[in-house]
Amino acid sequence: MAGFNSLVLEEQRYLKWRALDWLEQVLMILCGIAITGFSVLVMCDVVTRTIGHPWLWLQEATMTFFIYGIFIGVGAATRRNDHLYLAVLAESLTGNTRLFFELFNRLVVLGVAFCMIYFGYLNFLDGFKSLRMPSMTPLSSLYAAIPLSGLLVAIFTIEQMVNGWNNGFAGTSPTDEKRKAL
Repeated sequence: MAGFNSLVLEEQRYLKWRALDWLEQVLMILCGIAITGFSVLVMCDVVTRTIGHPWLWLQEATMTFFIYGIFIGVGAATRRNDHLYLAVLAESLTGNTRLFFELFNRLVVLGVAFCMIYFGYLNFLDGFKSLRMPSMTPLSSLYAAIPLSGLLVAIFTIEQMVNGWNNGFAGTSPTDEKRKAL
């Protein structure tokens, strides 16, 4: 792709496939849109209520931006390895012990991703049965974010597991370079 700037730092490239860089960039843009939309709509909701003319649809739109922002953000954080799990413990280890903890951490994340896909899909299907008042939008429009997020987390976790297994989990960060020098 001409003119495409990857968000991936070269020191993190060993765990990431170039083929998924575009998806990460799209997710980061969608997160920005969701955060901006949420913030602007909350401000509009406060202003319209303060002047005595509330727009009831603003709460529904705000909730949609909030939910999709969170669940898309989970996928983006997984790709960027910015989420919290036992990373600090694993990074302090070396050799097979580190390999075990890195894979174990990612297997747990993968298990959670599969639960999000399965149970999120069940909630999505169940969401067609109930309507919220005053809206006539089915709850499934909000629940769709859960299995989507689980799918993104699963893809990015598998990507990291395969690349970590093939390339090792120790990167070229300054702490890794210091550890190698010792």
